[in-house]
Amino acid sequence: MKYIKYYTIVLALIISGLTSCIKDEPIVLKGSFVEFDAATYNANAAGLTYPILTRLVKYGEASNNADPALTRASGLVKFRINLVGPQRATATTVTYQVVATGTTAVAGTHFTTTGTTTIPANSSFGEVEVQILNAGASTAGARDLVLELIGAADLPPSENEKRLGIRIAQN
Repeated sequence: MKYIKYYTIVLALIISGLTSCIKDEPIVLKGSFVEFDAATYNANAAGLTYPILTRLVKYGEASNNADPALTRASGLVKFRINLVGPQRATATTVTYQVVATGTTAVAGTHFTTTGTTTIPANSSFGEVEVQILNAGASTAGARDLVLELIGAADLPPSENEKRLGIRIAQN
């Protein structure tokens, strides 16, 4: 009985300590940018600042074992890019490049790509197309291709999701 007062005070202190005032601050996005959709849903590879995909992912989803593997027989593969910000009234051309550091695939032997894509007018998405070439079986193992968004004059890439790695199995 004499501890009821003590426990009531302790319980009141605990409850008051667990509550707080949280100020709702609206998140305001300033400007627009582009990003790789797959980079936002998949974790970065160990020691890298971008994911390396071994499977062809669906748009808006993380990679899973049910997705088809990326192999030398995959042919044309597409990776969505997102326009983060208001849609534009005119089509926007976005450039990208193959990053030399980390890329072991050879252009013209293992893949081809154009380096540009278009986000249509009144749309939030574009597609980067990579034609995976069948160079024949290789003893060198899988080949990596790293793409990096450059953006457009008034549309920079997201610093966190501007790169995407693709591992092309050679078997």
